[in-house]
Amino acid sequence: MIKLFIGFDPRETVAYHVLTQSILARASQPVSITPLCLSHLREIFTRERNPLQSTDFSFTRFLTPHLCDYQGWAIFMDCDMLVRDDIARLWSLRDERYAVQVVKHNHVPKEDTKFLGAVQTKYQKKNWSSVMLLNNARCQALTPDYVNNASGLELHQFKWLGDDSLIGEIPHGWNHLVGHDAPSADASLVHFTTGGPYFHQWQNCEHAGSWLAERDQMLRVEEKLSQPEAKQRAAG
Repeated sequence: MIKLFIGFDPRETVAYHVLTQSILARASQPVSITPLCLSHLREIFTRERNPLQSTDFSFTRFLTPHLCDYQGWAIFMDCDMLVRDDIARLWSLRDERYAVQVVKHNHVPKEDTKFLGAVQTKYQKKNWSSVMLLNNARCQALTPDYVNNASGLELHQFKWLGDDSLIGEIPHGWNHLVGHDAPSADASLVHFTTGGPYFHQWQNCEHAGSWLAERDQMLRVEEKLSQPEAKQRAAG
């Protein structure tokens, strides 16, 4: 069973559901998908919202090992993504040498704001934590108390590991940054980090067509009509 945790923000509800559709449509193994929704985490997540926090899941992502009882492996990903490949291929990259595996971006944003006017912060290891393969037993520093109190940089720069050699790497195509990376037609996972096609301003961004097609597939229903009903509908 592939354990997958996805950040959920009610301002991007459609993004979450289209992402899950894209995963389920291509997965070759059973997938357990858990949305990290603030209203579900009130008993363990008590941190006050930071003015620089752009999404509800900026910090809750680091509760994933705790939610797995620090056992086995899990994947975390942001909701503003589209998976275009079999998630089992990402799952197969698990390497016991590491506590966490990520795409090691060198991402220095040029813009000062992103979707919904959120401040675009700049720091080392930016976007590394947006897709993570987590070896939960080696992430026991991520207790609820630590996640509630550590600084954003301590969390997102993986300072809780104490050793960067514990951070393994996954292929770049598993976290393609739309609008920042060079266009890629064969990216396994596209990340609409500045804003997705569900926002008017980015409706024509790279891979917008793929996202819209996935949304339409999600909304599709196959209706079986009786012969008289089919004839009546065809006649208008």
